[in-house]
Amino acid sequence: MKQITISMLKAYEEFLRQEERGMATITKYICDVQDFSVWIGEQAVTKDNAAAWKAHLQEAGYAVTTINAKLSALNGFFRFAGWEECRVRLLKVQRRIFCSESRELTVQEYEQLVRTAQALGRERLALLMEAVCATGVRVSEIRYLTVEAARQGKAEIALKGKIRTILLPVKLCKKLLKYAKKQKIVSGEIFLTKNGSSLSRKQIWAEMKALCCEAGVDPDKVFPHNLRHLFARVFYKANQDIVLLADILGHSSIETTRIYLISTGAEHRRRLDKLGLVS
Repeated sequence: MKQITISMLKAYEEFLRQEERGMATITKYICDVQDFSVWIGEQAVTKDNAAAWKAHLQEAGYAVTTINAKLSALNGFFRFAGWEECRVRLLKVQRRIFCSESRELTVQEYEQLVRTAQALGRERLALLMEAVCATGVRVSEIRYLTVEAARQGKAEIALKGKIRTILLPVKLCKKLLKYAKKQKIVSGEIFLTKNGSSLSRKQIWAEMKALCCEAGVDPDKVFPHNLRHLFARVFYKANQDIVLLADILGHSSIETTRIYLISTGAEHRRRLDKLGLVS
């Protein structure tokens, strides 16, 4: 009888580390497999049970993308365990042509967040938001924005088994070096906690959320990855080069980059109105 054991989960976790997956990805995959294991209880792992879990997630109201992410994690575990026959198909998703305005951070809202952080004396948070939005780096890549990188005007980022070089805007380099000097940081990472350790994704997320009320910006729009999306939209609007943008963002597929560029429903509606097909 196929059952998911603690030892199997530990082995799968080690396998993911050997595959050089990010820690956030590893944690999520393990949690998703555990969720499935708890849901089926003492029943044997079967394709039918996996399909039933998929149906359960749908009935529970999970977003299609969330369900597919959970199923991908489970299928990955099945492949690792040699249980190919238990794998289930992901839900089919029609390609979106526009996104919800309630989730898209605008340039004006971003600027308001930065101004508010500066006004409140949150210099590190203000500069961090500018650094992410001006370069498109992931939160997990903040550690590569070092004193040395600011001096050279470029940062080499090694993540997910790939190494890419990103250029840093001159104004950002000056601000990073000025901040580092003020904090007496002579080398290495610039964005650190009071005790000198790296900022965690959770801490950055919490600090940004805490800023929303003072800034008058909807908290649902404010999270680190949305700054990366904003960079992508502004960069593409200025350059119209999706291949270059994919390289800058570190995407293996242009399809991933394309998702970042989906416009809002209001913008899409304006384009339709301009067609003049209604008398």
